[in-house]
Amino acid sequence: MADTKLRMGMVGGGRGAFIGQVHRTAACMDGRVEFVAGCLSSTPEKALASGKDLNLADDRNYPTWEAMLEGEKKLPAEKRIDFVSIVTPNHVHFPVAHAFASAGFNVVCDKPLVHTTEQARQLIDAVRRTGVVFAVTYNYSGYPLVKQAREMVAAGEIGEVRKIIVEYSQGWLANRLEDSGQKQANWRTDPARSGAGGAVGDIGSHAEQLVAYVTGLKLQAMSAELTSFVPGRQLDDDANILLRYCSAGSSECAGTGADTSDREPGARGILTVSQICIGHENDLSIRVYGTKGSLLWRQEDPNFLVHRVDGQPQRILSRGQGYLGEAAKRNTRIPPGHPEAFLEAFANTYNNACEAIRARKAGKKDVGGVGLGGPFDYPDVVDGARGVHFIETSVKASSSSEKWVSATFSA
Repeated sequence: MADTKLRMGMVGGGRGAFIGQVHRTAACMDGRVEFVAGCLSSTPEKALASGKDLNLADDRNYPTWEAMLEGEKKLPAEKRIDFVSIVTPNHVHFPVAHAFASAGFNVVCDKPLVHTTEQARQLIDAVRRTGVVFAVTYNYSGYPLVKQAREMVAAGEIGEVRKIIVEYSQGWLANRLEDSGQKQANWRTDPARSGAGGAVGDIGSHAEQLVAYVTGLKLQAMSAELTSFVPGRQLDDDANILLRYCSAGSSECAGTGADTSDREPGARGILTVSQICIGHENDLSIRVYGTKGSLLWRQEDPNFLVHRVDGQPQRILSRGQGYLGEAAKRNTRIPPGHPEAFLEAFANTYNNACEAIRARKAGKKDVGGVGLGGPFDYPDVVDGARGVHFIETSVKASSSSEKWVSATFSA
């Protein structure tokens, strides 16, 4: 069974879409997944035409996602899809993901997961009820040296974390690109389709997940300022957020109760994201400062991790080297000096989720990822739900007169 290709279906990602081809390439990169079925657009005619473009068989090329679900359910287990990848605009995520997960299909969903925390909790309930694998493609945590940073923090190599600075700067929405008809700008700036957050939802959710993945810290409270700099834009295009994390070993974040920001302080964080920073493309970086040292990683230079220890020369860790930890090695394909980047990191996210899917097919019950505390290294439905809660809380904090707003989340 381990050598059998998993059968992948897709909802969304047809003609004119950017991210669909990225998902298909990543999922199939290592030859262990086959793309066999899809409904690739919300318009039936476009969906069928997109499927023909990609050589889907006529009987697996569906005009609607509802027809896809019913069609796949009717197939024998050895022929139906092993998982569905959802790459639609955000407002379509919930109905599709909930329907497929409730029907017992494994799900891989783009981020942010859904529009509301209530929807996210319904997905968590569906996953716990059916036992399916549910991954969320926070692909930046798929980079080998991000995994190395996570291992080093967990091992205490930089001591107790005191401060985190995470930044994601883009410039592509510095003007009203949405007025030109550009598809990505059009739906991402529309609250009906994108959700409550603009930049804080689109790229801020990536930044929040990166911090949580690398440090393992739980967010306690925040103070946020969300801004729409471009006149007439309905959603934020810039966000500056101060973060407070629970102190190490505390139980303060066990629930979602009142603000506890006046208690013994844990780590502090600064999260800044923007889509109006002219000259920046996908400039995501994270700096983690501890009591013994610090780490620095940049997405635009992803094959290197800077490690600094107090009183010693800095060292630069390079992807593919034998001195790295097991997680970094497992998620590396080629020798050092040959760059691995975005598509490979995306593929790592799929590979790790597919490892859990294979385990479920083999009868294993615990197939959870990071958020569920499971044995597999992929962002799961709880990570996605926490991201939705982060977006909602950021919007709430930005309009609040309170200095600090509680940001605790429990699944």
